[in-house]
Amino acid sequence: MRTAAVVGTGLIGTSVALALSRRGVHVHLLDTDESAARTAAALGAGVVGRPSQPVDIAVLAVPPGLVGRTLAAEQAQGLARSYTDVASVKAEPERDVLKRIADPDCYIGGHPMAGRERSGPLAACATLFEGRSWVLTPSAVTSRETLNRALEVVALAGGVPVLMESDSHDRAVALVSHTPHVVASLMAARLQHSPDEASQLAGQGLRDVTRIAGGDPRLWGDILEANADAVANVLGELAEDLSAMVAALRRLAGEDQLERSLGLTQVTELLDRGRLGRERIPGKNGATLRCTPVRVLIGDQPGELARLLADAAELAVNVEDMTIDHAPGGVSGLVELMVSPSSALPTVQRLWERGWQVQRIPGLPCERLPERPALSGSTAG
Repeated sequence: MRTAAVVGTGLIGTSVALALSRRGVHVHLLDTDESAARTAAALGAGVVGRPSQPVDIAVLAVPPGLVGRTLAAEQAQGLARSYTDVASVKAEPERDVLKRIADPDCYIGGHPMAGRERSGPLAACATLFEGRSWVLTPSAVTSRETLNRALEVVALAGGVPVLMESDSHDRAVALVSHTPHVVASLMAARLQHSPDEASQLAGQGLRDVTRIAGGDPRLWGDILEANADAVANVLGELAEDLSAMVAALRRLAGEDQLERSLGLTQVTELLDRGRLGRERIPGKNGATLRCTPVRVLIGDQPGELARLLADAAELAVNVEDMTIDHAPGGVSGLVELMVSPSSALPTVQRLWERGWQVQRIPGLPCERLPERPALSGSTAG
């Protein structure tokens, strides 16, 4: 692949262009918002403007409802030999494309399973897709040449190609992407008029639950419109579980001991289902990995986090994941290093020996570690 075009220079489009450009592909940037295209070009994503001859492939980074219309317009102007898109819904755009253009063999749907809470070209990153699944949904008429070009785009961007039918894709992302965004937004909406003291108590759990609620409502409105039925089905099932949880909690709040016992059983069962479901989320290399958190309280001085990670690396600690929970109004943060269960105890002991304020892990011998003096101003528990 030598040439490509990216239509739409937001977060995903610019990230695709950056990834292709750094691999030597000459990328043309097109956007109705010229300032966005110029910004992407300034970042090194490509050159602004149409090519003088058809490029190898055009990537349409536009909302799902605009894929068919945009492809028809660009094909009429001879933009590319093949076309793909990055919309997070696939069935409706595919149907629209098949209806609008005369030679739909040049099109293949695509959806990189990557993103960020921020939007726009300034949030773009050339490595955004590395190691991430990138779904391709060839239709019954997609040509082998078009499929191969799309696979090359995925490879150049560092993604992992996954071939699916468009309807199967939409049902899957309704469960793993679209419904979680709706739930995060609805939970975050509970905070809009909450007392200030409640917000001050917010910890990492709330941040995790509401993190994706910061997405562009207009873009997400378009996504949900295109996949409304599948999302409604998942939300309907979730609503049944929420109703069951509400009923169980009402029993727990009552005076009758038998009712309270039944309520506790129902609550536990619902929570256990959640635990079992979460265990099915694959870790790195597709494996399901169980981790134990090692929590370290650090001060708010420059270089503290880097020093902690350097010590962990020197001690040969394999950190699978990491979160930071800042103490509101305090001068400390709680860093949670996710490690394998077998390495949790050695990690705690070694970090403690290095002088770090490591929290005890209940049930492990490290409970006997002596307390270190609390960091001044710390509110982390």
